[in-house]
Amino acid sequence: MLARIAQELYWLGRDLTRAEHTARMLDGAFHADVAGGASGPATRGIAISWRGVLAVIGAKPPGRDPALSARPEAPGEHEPGDAVPSLLTLGRREIAPMLTLDTETPASVVSCVYRARERARALRDVISTEMWEALNSFYLLLRRYDLEAALATGPYSVYQEVKERCALFWGLLEKTMLRDEACAFLEAGGRIEEADMVLRMLLVAVPAQRRPEPAADGGSSHETEALALLQAVGGFQAFRRSAHQSPDLSRVGGFLLYESAYPGSVIAALIALREALETADQSPRSSPPVLRLGRLIADLELQQRTVQNADSLAQLLAGVQSELGLIDGAIDERYFTFAGVAPVHI
Repeated sequence: MLARIAQELYWLGRDLTRAEHTARMLDGAFHADVAGGASGPATRGIAISWRGVLAVIGAKPPGRDPALSARPEAPGEHEPGDAVPSLLTLGRREIAPMLTLDTETPASVVSCVYRARERARALRDVISTEMWEALNSFYLLLRRYDLEAALATGPYSVYQEVKERCALFWGLLEKTMLRDEACAFLEAGGRIEEADMVLRMLLVAVPAQRRPEPAADGGSSHETEALALLQAVGGFQAFRRSAHQSPDLSRVGGFLLYESAYPGSVIAALIALREALETADQSPRSSPPVLRLGRLIADLELQQRTVQNADSLAQLLAGVQSELGLIDGAIDERYFTFAGVAPVHI
């Protein structure tokens, strides 16, 4: 496969997954706002607040996406829990439209869907017709939708539509696309973005354990934060069936990090990413990203057996995210090195 095609497939998967997780985070922030958690002071450390959403998504650069002109993020350049200083004073009225509608914001839902649709247009002979039609109709729906009015009156329907349309695309991939290297690169992009977004959410949420404070109703603010985090990633029902315990940030953090039976966990995304790269690579046993993924997965399986407090878990999350950045760079170097070379026309 041409490196350019592989790169477009990879970033199509990343863009669509980023749109879904952005919608999930915004939906969780709206629910927390209605419940009264997000309107509290910032010192309470509510994870799914508007400031928390900005820390997870708003400061997230576009990575190594060649379609964007923004400078790639250097390892360690931004702390995962830090938002852009000039944006810290913004609230729901500014953040929700910016991360949903603003075409100048690379991480907004509309921007992600637009880029994904443009990539799919160039890949119509690679992906299935059903996948293209689903993504194209998704984009046209967003253009026809009066999103500004919907955000003011019923934001939940907007984000539910985004989640369902993204799920439809991935479901059609499972049912209609040939299981070849093209499918593997598309899945790899979706999985690495999923792992990165969940890690960013956890890195914002976990430090809140260091500031214990009762919730307004007399309960634990940690449980409120944990429930909001589960709702934001769509893992509430899965957690209750798996843990059979009341949610707190420690249990939820461990679930979203280690539970391989839950497809939205970090380790499940890493395992699926490794399998996709093994399918796409002709020599997976000597592939640097595959080898790095193997070591990272083995390390997580080992860490799962150790008792961790908030500090050690936060340190582990930061280390996993740093390693994931190195894996992203290794993928770019191994598979997409020649994608930016201009073709020679004779």
